[in-house]
Amino acid sequence: MSSGGAERTIDTAQHPDFLWRNPSPKWSYDVVIVGAGGHGLATAYYLARNHGITNVAVLEKGWLAGGNMARNTTIIRSNYLWDESAGIYEHALKLWEGLSEELDYDILFSQRGVLNLAHTLGDVREGMRRVNANRLNGVDAEWLDPGQVKEFCPIVNTSPDVRHPVLGATLQPRGGIAKHDHVAWAFARGADRLGVDLVQGCEVTGFVRDGDRVIGVETDRGPIRAGAVALASAGHSSMLASLAGIRLPIQSHPLQALVSELLEPVHPCVVMSNHVHVYVSQAHKGELVMGAGIDPFNSYAQRGSVHVVEHQLAAALELFPIFGHAHVLRTWGGIVDVSPDASPIIGSTPLRGLYVNCGWGTGGFKATPAAGWVYAHTIATGEPHELNEPFGLDRFTTGALIDEHGAAAVAH
Repeated sequence: MSSGGAERTIDTAQHPDFLWRNPSPKWSYDVVIVGAGGHGLATAYYLARNHGITNVAVLEKGWLAGGNMARNTTIIRSNYLWDESAGIYEHALKLWEGLSEELDYDILFSQRGVLNLAHTLGDVREGMRRVNANRLNGVDAEWLDPGQVKEFCPIVNTSPDVRHPVLGATLQPRGGIAKHDHVAWAFARGADRLGVDLVQGCEVTGFVRDGDRVIGVETDRGPIRAGAVALASAGHSSMLASLAGIRLPIQSHPLQALVSELLEPVHPCVVMSNHVHVYVSQAHKGELVMGAGIDPFNSYAQRGSVHVVEHQLAAALELFPIFGHAHVLRTWGGIVDVSPDASPIIGSTPLRGLYVNCGWGTGGFKATPAAGWVYAHTIATGEPHELNEPFGLDRFTTGALIDEHGAAAVAH
């Protein structure tokens, strides 16, 4: 109905019906990527953008970005302990800082700062060590005393008369959050515009081999030949690799998270605590987003145990008494792939033409642009990028492990 004024028209060029095509798969591609989550989409985009390889298919058995990409808690930081980890995560953070402009899509990247709380003298020593290591690697890092913690995040309970008093915290000011769906859509649209085929509803059921070389994949929509096949399927990586006769050194666990009802802006940053096992941020819409550690059992279920939720809520209430009247709106789980040293595996496999990107555990989202960048380089050139060279499969036989169990924090 008209209210008597001029009738409004919508510029459909600014609001396309679809952000990307939904093509049927061709019989052959230069590269087939298995998994249309953040890493798969970013890899496809950078293959096309950085290396001019556009005859690429990203195959997804469900819907685009419907796995861990839609189930994570969106924390972004680069304050990892070891040089190798700091290198790849800091590269990711620098890419995050220009990603909205690069992809011409607002990913709602908010550099609100990430606090890692210390509750024991051991926490303090570890935190100060990490701050110094970060600074040596050019990563922004600060140590805050309890008063400075309270100043940066006024709603944190810094009273000394609690079970786990806050003795200080590390702070990465450039850390923050982004909108996970927007990130996926931005990379998908960018890859599609460069000619990449994003094929949903196409499950990989096996691999086509010629001796020790993978030359394609079997799918429920027929075989597809490929010059190279790249796995990017997070918690399901071990299942896929087993179809090619490869046993990956990863275990899959549920990782739970929850959100509250919508609230007015109250929480100005991201707060994490290893000791009491909780991390909390406030999303752009207003809900509190909380998580804890992984469930201890192995599972491919996208749900978890009630006792983990109870534990993280108890921890959150101790740190943030102001949350006492908030209501939990919903909970969910993702499937995280954990390696023995809590660091990713990204590179070639014993089979020529088959590459793997997995083992990110709880750090996959924050690494999205850098993982895509270095994975694309590895696939395009056949050689690892300098940033992912230390993260090859061979480190589990050479012993050159990158132990990030501490800096991986409670979960993120």
